Amino acid sequence: MKTELNFLDADGFYEQLLNAHDGLSAEQSEQLNMRLILLLANQVGDATILRDCIESAKN
Repeated sequence: MKTELNFLDADGFYEQLLNAHDGLSAEQSEQLNMRLILLLANQVGDATILRDCIESAKN
């Protein structure tokens, strides 16, 4: 599992993420996050890495 910054434009990604939530209700924002998590998990595709990420995020 990678824990160091691993993409070129972190600030740009964060801005896109914030903009995607702009104007959404709390419920819509949660749904967006859930869909995004599933799409990104599909891109990773490795169950072991995904499990490690979940454990890391819990701490």
